[in-house]
Amino acid sequence: MALEKIAETKTDVAKVISDTKQSATKSSKQDKVSVCDIMKNNTSKVIKKMESQIPSYVQEYSDLYSEYLHMYDDLFGTCYISEKQLFDMLGLDDKTLKAFDDYFNSLAENSTKQIEMSTQFLRTYVKMRISAIQSFDKFLHVIMDSYAKMLS
Repeated sequence: MALEKIAETKTDVAKVISDTKQSATKSSKQDKVSVCDIMKNNTSKVIKKMESQIPSYVQEYSDLYSEYLHMYDDLFGTCYISEKQLFDMLGLDDKTLKAFDDYFNSLAENSTKQIEMSTQFLRTYVKMRISAIQSFDKFLHVIMDSYAKMLS
């Protein structure tokens, strides 16, 4: 009988302590901002600003690169007339011109293949990095869930 009374008292005390903690937690949550809230809110603010700048960032570099490529295209277009007159005066035969054309076609073909390979490599690299980040994110969620269970 005495043991039952002690167990009842112990249960009542545990309930009072739990209720007190919950009410203290609720009032402190309303009154105070936690360090985690401050860090998360400010980090989220910075990340959202960075995300909003991505399209502009990509567009600016795309415009810069396009201008760079157009400059070279214009350079060769402008020089075309002068070069044609120079090479016409040299009197190169058709076999030499054909070999020259074949050589530059092979260079252009190799360059375009390398550009495609580079683009595919970058695409695969980005997918791999995204996958690694997602895996790490899942790992962090497992760790945080485990940590939360341990604390409770």
